[in-house]
Amino acid sequence: MSDVMVSIPAMRLVRLLVGREPQSVADLIDAAGVTRTAVTEQLAELVAAGFVRRTTERHIGRGRPRHLFQATNAVLFLLLNAQEGEQNPVGPILWRAIRSVGGQSLVEQVIDAAASELAETYARRITATAPEKRLAQMAELLTDEGLVVEVEADQGKGSVVLRKRSCSLIGLFEDCQSVCSLDERVISKVVGQPVRRIACRHEGDACCVFELILAKQGYNVQDLGGFTKEDSLMLPVCRPGANGRSFD
Repeated sequence: MSDVMVSIPAMRLVRLLVGREPQSVADLIDAAGVTRTAVTEQLAELVAAGFVRRTTERHIGRGRPRHLFQATNAVLFLLLNAQEGEQNPVGPILWRAIRSVGGQSLVEQVIDAAASELAETYARRITATAPEKRLAQMAELLTDEGLVVEVEADQGKGSVVLRKRSCSLIGLFEDCQSVCSLDERVISKVVGQPVRRIACRHEGDACCVFELILAKQGYNVQDLGGFTKEDSLMLPVCRPGANGRSFD
């Protein structure tokens, strides 16, 4: 449920509903200060996503029944994810505690276990079988989560590259860059063959870039599952630069 995107107006309604008794449309109009049309559209979005539950209150005798709305438990996870933009300290503290307790050996075990769990989560929502199509579908899932991701075929090298312009792990970064290997492992597991990180924001590059070599396996690098430039999922083609690589 946490991978569902919610509009900003609907998020305002979420904050009005969470932790409260069921509210009517009239209650929400008064609290939000917007029109009935706006409230009903936002409620429809939240109900469809599973973040709000609608019940009906029937009056004794005459009178139309009244619809009431209440936030579901899924909203708690939605709001927890929203805390990432507010520098939530829990993740970094837990990460430092793992290293303090078990050192690098435990860190590696945790990363590998987390990679397997994350890969399984993504794999359940991916239908393609060819590695390049699986990579394209994973990029679409990451975009749905709010990340800025671009993917494109490199015709000259017979490969597909994925660029993560934003990072959900930035709060866990440390100088030894252990957590940076998590993305590489997850993508490899989801795609079904090894990918390698050819650029890293923590090494001076604009962002992290992952490369999947396909030419030797005979895959069609032109087929990215229908993604186009209009989908805003395009990645610059790698080419030699001053530091061995650069991107347009």
